[in-house]
Amino acid sequence: MITFYNTLSKKKEEFHPLYAGKVGMYVCGPTVYGYIHIGNIRAYVFADTARRVLEDAGYEVRFIKNITDVGHLTADDINQGDSGEDKIEKKAREEKKTPAEIALFFENYFHQTEKAMNILPAHYFPRATAHIKQMIKLIEDLIAKGHAYEKNGNVFLDVTTFPDYGKLSGNTLENLKVGARLEKHPDKKHPWDFALWLKAPASHLMRWPSPWSEGYPGWHIECSAMSMEYLGDTLDIHTGGEDNIFPHHEAEIAQSEGASGKPFVRYFLHTRHILVNGEKMSKSKGNVYTLENILERGFSPMDLRMLLIGSHYRNQMNFTWEALEQAKKNKETLSSVIERLESYNESIGNSGFDGNEYLTRVRKAMRDDLNTPEALTATLELAKKVNISLDEKATVNREALKAVFEKIFFLFGFAPETEIIPADINELAQKREEARKTKSFAESDRLRSLIEEKGWKIEDVASGYNLKKS
Repeated sequence: MITFYNTLSKKKEEFHPLYAGKVGMYVCGPTVYGYIHIGNIRAYVFADTARRVLEDAGYEVRFIKNITDVGHLTADDINQGDSGEDKIEKKAREEKKTPAEIALFFENYFHQTEKAMNILPAHYFPRATAHIKQMIKLIEDLIAKGHAYEKNGNVFLDVTTFPDYGKLSGNTLENLKVGARLEKHPDKKHPWDFALWLKAPASHLMRWPSPWSEGYPGWHIECSAMSMEYLGDTLDIHTGGEDNIFPHHEAEIAQSEGASGKPFVRYFLHTRHILVNGEKMSKSKGNVYTLENILERGFSPMDLRMLLIGSHYRNQMNFTWEALEQAKKNKETLSSVIERLESYNESIGNSGFDGNEYLTRVRKAMRDDLNTPEALTATLELAKKVNISLDEKATVNREALKAVFEKIFFLFGFAPETEIIPADINELAQKREEARKTKSFAESDRLRSLIEEKGWKIEDVASGYNLKKS
């Protein structure tokens, strides 16, 4: 039995997928305009852990994680997603690049970081810009069913047509009327209506033709269109950070259920924020850490993963360098016991201590709403018992114990350490790729030499390039 705390029902529930043995799982992926930080990484590790628990229990999981490369505006929590500048366009103007160049660079960075963290790759990473047709079709359906309206080339969802609005977050229209900090949009019927399509101003770089205007999609409609394209009208599991609950996930429910007439998500799972030394992460405080910051302090991706699973996903986690140091020691404890088992030459038969009772404890904890702290405690107890047994030259079943640790490490997402590619090397490689595409071979060779001087090798492949430490 697997249980999850369902944000929709506000209680822990036994998990039952829509179709026996199969799970459709959607994860809110990155908006690719900047480097993902440890808070983002926590959300992705949490979703990856849920997937691993399901797969360990025998489920076939179809795992989709989107790439937001248009439509996410700077004031995403005000005026329901129709205020501010596109985050990618803003970054492009600052760096004097195209939005496509910005999006591709930070998408590559995201994938490299996930690989370093041993996060299982999604079965598909749909990009928003590749699914404009699906978004337009979904908006047309909502207009036809009376849930959306157009004015001056903009299209909004009329939240008053969805009586259940607020069922995920508790932000019902009655509650939202109190203390609302919205400025009235001239094209809206109601302040809390949100944008499905926005007419592009003359300065807007990303735009597509539509029945209403040449424009671009709202952030919320993107996830509905992409998730329903790959997983159908009803998803088993939708994950994200707690900041996604409102308005993003609330909006997804309204527009998806308004279009299909079916329940959109069966189980909503959300992870809490990370604090840093007891404070909220912010650029002004200089405490927004990326994986590179972790590596610069002498820690590894698996040290960080150990720290993340040491806290339950529904608890607010406080990141400190001291806590990361302890996580590193715990990781080294588990690594060393594997090394001892590998070199242990006695009592290799099928008798002696096999550790299976600890595997049972770990699985029970992990299947109880991903109780990773309890599972980690059991694993460290197992390591201690194995070390004592080896010290005392007691009989142990080496192969059985290795198999137990292998299964536990799969659940935790632990793997041999891998190199993460520094951001400056990634940027040089991307510039070289652009030079190759434009047949600027002298510049391409210059950039290859520069990459090699920094200790990396670049290999051209059909899909682009690979980078390896030389």
